[in-house]
Amino acid sequence: MLVYKRTAAISGGILVLVLYPGAPVAKPMQCSADAYATIKAQATKQDASVEVRCNLILSPGDIITKRLIFSGASASGATLDCKGATLDGTRGSINFGKPTVLIRSIKSQNGGWSAPSGIAVRNCVIKGALRLQGLGTNGQAKDVKASSLTANHTAFAQASAPSQISLSNLTFIADGRVPLYIGPGVTGVRLEKSTLTGESNGPALYLDAESAENTITKNRFAVTSRREQIAIDGSAKNVISGNIFDDPVNGGIFLYRNCGEGGTIRHQKPQHNTISGNTFKYRMAFTAKPAVWLSSRSGAQRYCFRDPAHPFGSSLSSQDFAQFNTVTGNRLIGGGAYLIRNSDPSNQIEDNSN
Repeated sequence: MLVYKRTAAISGGILVLVLYPGAPVAKPMQCSADAYATIKAQATKQDASVEVRCNLILSPGDIITKRLIFSGASASGATLDCKGATLDGTRGSINFGKPTVLIRSIKSQNGGWSAPSGIAVRNCVIKGALRLQGLGTNGQAKDVKASSLTANHTAFAQASAPSQISLSNLTFIADGRVPLYIGPGVTGVRLEKSTLTGESNGPALYLDAESAENTITKNRFAVTSRREQIAIDGSAKNVISGNIFDDPVNGGIFLYRNCGEGGTIRHQKPQHNTISGNTFKYRMAFTAKPAVWLSSRSGAQRYCFRDPAHPFGSSLSSQDFAQFNTVTGNRLIGGGAYLIRNSDPSNQIEDNSN
């Protein structure tokens, strides 16, 4: 099969996307016995992580303490099937505070980015966090900020980030960090049939600026947090459907755009998202924040307009612009449609009931 490779670079402030015929890409081989033994070995400060470029199949009783990292295009197509094994990055472990699983792009010496795609992670117990990372760890990272100063930032961020990542039948047990972080520009993630529990100092799931076209379906959200369960921060064209939210008293799904945080211009607006067929279960809904809040920040943050003056994105306006979204057929058990907050007539809000 002839595969066209994608590269992304900025030349004179202009995004250059080059598609050129590449060699047929072979499906990654199964990890060797030696690689498996290396991965299973206890993590130490000198040997805390391992790069995975093969199909890794674990045994149900395995407890992996090393960080598993998938870097660049060379990791594309790899599968991690835990078969019920535990990836342990809990408090007190060598890797506490770092992503337990990291799927990341890498920057080349010429300024281009090598991005992984087609990776599958399934049947894992993840004590810690899984992070997908393109230009940087978050919206304030150095390369994200530099790219944001150009008009074509969204396209460049997406071309430079992981794409088409499948996450299925996972159990996240958070311990401080956001258990699932979809970073700037990441596209095509599918999270399904998974459970997110534990305690987080942020949301259960964060969809960061310029990410898009991700599908979140048939999952259970039950993370203890002072924040909402799902943050859609300048992320667009996502589908969030058929999920269950256990007593999301501090918020269910919030759509907004972090205007100027860290000096980064946020370009993409949280628009054309579909939130449908989800179930929000409340014990005392009268004390709860909204189940769905479209434009939850409205330019009221202290860091708005800390980004440089440019005629685009959050530099031009600090408003959220959560428009053209669809919120339909959601059940709000123990509550009611009043738990959906909307201030823009372009959003479709229908058939949401208790």
